[in-house]
Amino acid sequence: MKKYKNIAKVLLLMSVGVLSSCKSDYLETDPTGSVSTELATSTVDNLSYIINGMHRDMYLRQNGSQGQNGGTAILIYNEVLGDDLVFPSNGNGWFVSTLRWQDSSNASSGNLIYPYRFYYSLIKNANLIILNASNATGDPAQRDKVVGEAYAFRAYSYFMLVQLYAKRYNENAANTQLGVPIRLDDSFTPIARNTVDEVYQQINNDLASALSLLNGKVRSNKSHFNTNVVKGLMARVALVQGRYTDAATYAKEARQGFPLMSNAEYKQGFNDYTNAEWMWGYHIQADQTDYFGNWMAYMSRNYNSTQIRQAPKVMSKKLFDLFPASDVRTQVVDATGLHASLNLPGTYSKFPYTSQKFLSVPDNNTSLGDISFMRAAEMYLIEAEALAKSGKESESKQVFNQLEGNRNPSYAGAVTSGAAYITEVLNSRRIELWGEGFRFLDLKRLNQPLDRNGSNFVASVVNGVFDVPAEDKRWTWLIPKTEIDNSKGLVVQNEL
Repeated sequence: MKKYKNIAKVLLLMSVGVLSSCKSDYLETDPTGSVSTELATSTVDNLSYIINGMHRDMYLRQNGSQGQNGGTAILIYNEVLGDDLVFPSNGNGWFVSTLRWQDSSNASSGNLIYPYRFYYSLIKNANLIILNASNATGDPAQRDKVVGEAYAFRAYSYFMLVQLYAKRYNENAANTQLGVPIRLDDSFTPIARNTVDEVYQQINNDLASALSLLNGKVRSNKSHFNTNVVKGLMARVALVQGRYTDAATYAKEARQGFPLMSNAEYKQGFNDYTNAEWMWGYHIQADQTDYFGNWMAYMSRNYNSTQIRQAPKVMSKKLFDLFPASDVRTQVVDATGLHASLNLPGTYSKFPYTSQKFLSVPDNNTSLGDISFMRAAEMYLIEAEALAKSGKESESKQVFNQLEGNRNPSYAGAVTSGAAYITEVLNSRRIELWGEGFRFLDLKRLNQPLDRNGSNFVASVVNGVFDVPAEDKRWTWLIPKTEIDNSKGLVVQNEL
């Protein structure tokens, strides 16, 4: 009978009414001091605690590393690997090796290993719920809700894994290239990698199950999945697969009930998940702060940390220059770097084009601030791109003009057409979602090269990595060496 150390933590804390985080160390078996899987999954309430722990794992520090703060760390990886977020200096070293594209080709890198282990830990817990929920006592509607979230978690995790550790999905090919292992049980038996096509089939199947089970269910808060978020994930997946009609449909349905924020709200610091536009996000409570491990400790402009003082996050000048001053998305970037409205102390280094999109609250002595994982604006952009690529440019412009008119009161409507119009949509996506964890994956799905030339990237900071061709093997992260070693030869490594 399998026993899981982390489940013991969950049940122990349940007894005093505190939620536990389902850390990745639950994979370690513990012969004593733990409880059986049967007990841990015996009630719907117990399953709910596991789901809550999985959500908390999306932003909490793990493995004793402040740079491995759940899914939020991986959002940062995806930004620093791109061409729109600039490090003006090395700071105190966090994420610099990722910025230099050194991690993706180092099978022993902690930054390469972490996403693999993190997402598979979520998958393992999701499987635990899916496999055992039918025997749990409790409210059937709540059971469906928990299982629906487990399916959504599993789909999201496989979607992130296959995008990082496999070659890009090619909508014009069979996609028989190796993806990642699909594990749908709770065993530790080594299994081989499935194809990319098989992984996407599993993702879509899980999302369909999640949508069905969550239909009509009301979530407790925005940190949890509901049908809107699931449809948002379906829109993301369909866009990657080139299923543009589906992507447009899902994106439109997903954003219903989530109006675009005002320009005033846009400039408030992206730190409050009660914002009507946020569809999925996490609230960091003051008594749960991780200080230097929080998202705002790396991404805000005002937190009083060495990282923020020495290496504030800067927008690429090339991207900034694509948009007028009347666009609110440029108004959270200071071309002088002084940020007079923030009254930053003299100890803060000032660099041109630093962004104050993200601000810790209530002041620079805390790194508190909520974290967005999905917003309605992304859905507008998916719908606009998908409609344009499916030959419905006029319908696309109706959607796109709504978003652009909101962000820029002087916007008169899209006048470009064809490929130029699609580029306009994609550029808007770049500035709208800047810093939120999309750029590397967007470049990869679009089969575009990395191009940091002619902007404000610092050669010594990026270690000379200004160009990475679209066909470069480094776009596909290596499978962690530990996984290769433990698979007994079943897992094949990516191209070295």
